[in-house]
Amino acid sequence: MSKGSRVARLQTLSCSAGWRNYYFVKVTTEDGVVGWSEFDEAFGSPGISAVIAQLAPRVIGQSVMNHETIREDLACVTRPGAGGVVGQALGAIENALLDAKARALGVPCYELLGGRIRDRLRVYWSHCVTWRASRRPHYQPEITDVAGVRAVAREVRERGFTALKTNLFRYENDKPQAWVPGFGRPFNPDLNVSRDLLRGVRRHLEILREGAGPGVDILLDLNFNAKTEGYLRILREVADLGLLWVELDTRNPAALGWLRSQAKVPIASCETLIGVQQFLPFLEHGAVDVVIVDTPWNGVWQSMKVAAVAEAYEVNVACHNFYGHLCTLMNAHFCAAVPNLRIMEADIDRIAWDHELFTHLPVYEDGHLVVPDRPGWGTEPIEEALKAHPPLDRHGMMGSLAPQRTARGGA
Repeated sequence: MSKGSRVARLQTLSCSAGWRNYYFVKVTTEDGVVGWSEFDEAFGSPGISAVIAQLAPRVIGQSVMNHETIREDLACVTRPGAGGVVGQALGAIENALLDAKARALGVPCYELLGGRIRDRLRVYWSHCVTWRASRRPHYQPEITDVAGVRAVAREVRERGFTALKTNLFRYENDKPQAWVPGFGRPFNPDLNVSRDLLRGVRRHLEILREGAGPGVDILLDLNFNAKTEGYLRILREVADLGLLWVELDTRNPAALGWLRSQAKVPIASCETLIGVQQFLPFLEHGAVDVVIVDTPWNGVWQSMKVAAVAEAYEVNVACHNFYGHLCTLMNAHFCAAVPNLRIMEADIDRIAWDHELFTHLPVYEDGHLVVPDRPGWGTEPIEEALKAHPPLDRHGMMGSLAPQRTARGGA
């Protein structure tokens, strides 16, 4: 083992991404090789940086070549608190070690995963309408009415993309209103699905179809925004619209398996799970047509194991990808190497300074991401650019103020 491959320093960095922060792990070896990964604390996961700082001393002095050994050691000492932010911290460290190892060997990360099966990845334009309508003014042009919804769907087609994914919307006076009670906007913990919401969802999808035309696949993401009965009502409402999939989240694999048995559209799920053991019950219950894996949360190496188990159940996988450009390329290596790929998620709408933060940006051609052949993940953050956009104190899902409740407990 080369002494130079040993980790000399492990640190975290962050910067503002408009309404959330981007977070990174930087691993530096004794001979100056640097490996990077991106993780996230905005999507319901505060505190990952603190966990990484606690674990860093156990990584220092170990070889980046032994990333599996390091990951298992960290899993041992955190076992009572496995999963959650602890699991995501392990994934972030693993991904930085993979980048450093690949750079030390002078190869792309996909070579460490068994080699590249495909060099172009079909992507879907994720959070279509969602970012422009509900995260104003960070994504341009802003969407405030039906014309804007129709225009972005047309833009998807005109820019050569063949699929888009959107979220739940109601319509009030022709204005799209995002509906995300599962994440507290509005504060409706009952998660009931109303007739107005059903009408809004259908209208939203019909407007997108009108703008995108018949050749663009449409995906619908329900997130955690209903319970089993409500999910079933939505699935019945959209059954005739020819969707590529409906994506939804539940902690109960039996409930999801039952929903899939009732659905007339493919079901995708599992993006908030960590580790093979959490995915396995959903496969055993026949709950999903597509397993979605968050590779920043799990670590790309561990994600390949999840994909292998899904393959045993004849199920294809997709990646959860709505972070910065480094995450997109991390996911690209996973998608390039995994045999049972369905499609790749990508956020095409970006904040104004995204392009300033990284040495290389994802390249899209005819609705496909071109897999880079540069060493490591194929990009890295530019530290001076990160400093030019200091992180926000309040950001992401935790950054909004607590809801004002009525006497009846509603929003």
